Amino acid sequence: MDSSGEKYQLQAKKKSAQTVIEVTDLSINFGNNMVLNRISLLLYKGENLVILGRSGCGKSVLIKCIIGLLKPEKGEIKVMGNEVTTMRQAELDEQRKKIGFLFQRDALYDSMTVRENLEFPLTRIQKGITEKQVDEKVKAALESVGLLDAMNKMPSELSGGMRKRVSLARTLVIEPVIMLYDEPTTGLDPATADEISVLINKVRSQYKTSSIIITHDIRCARTVADRVIVLNNGDIYEQGKLPVLEKSKDPFIKSFFI
Repeated sequence: MDSSGEKYQLQAKKKSAQTVIEVTDLSINFGNNMVLNRISLLLYKGENLVILGRSGCGKSVLIKCIIGLLKPEKGEIKVMGNEVTTMRQAELDEQRKKIGFLFQRDALYDSMTVRENLEFPLTRIQKGITEKQVDEKVKAALESVGLLDAMNKMPSELSGGMRKRVSLARTLVIEPVIMLYDEPTTGLDPATADEISVLINKVRSQYKTSSIIITHDIRCARTVADRVIVLNNGDIYEQGKLPVLEKSKDPFIKSFFI
């Protein structure tokens, strides 16, 4: 359904742009259930790529494969030039230091303050970092999400949107090269969800990240997407620029914009 002109542009970009993630013929099963079926995609440097699809279509499984939490039956996954499927655990751990992951749920440590939640990954990833450097990085990350004044609060004192922002700051404190967002607006009211979507673009601009955003939220996709891949039953159903997909007459594609 892509126009021939858009296909040509995507092919030209594939040849000229630097890729940071390259997935080729990726397949994974859970028992007899085919979750992903020969998925191939590219993430370009500096790009926000949205993976759009309904619940259960394999979106979250895809990014778990990308960071090596799940191993596919078939296919290749190259992240920053490294083949994930053949990496040893120590190599995966080292690569993950460059990848930020925003969980669908905020996954904050409820027994720690906001500051301590950010210090925890930083002091484990950057050995030998000084207290002054930790303090500077924590403050910078919280300031980037507009929550510097929440530094000494407990997660229980925060709203859902604030917890999501702290979770993002905890990821940003390690200064990632790649960001993976798993349903970043799920469970949030529309106004707060819009704020998180705007923040995703701010993170890309400020930290120069390349991002995959997994979502079924079309409002989020409209705000953040440079390019969209639509998944359906484990397959890539369509891909292209969002304004082009919004004009599609295909019933499945149209269902996302109703």
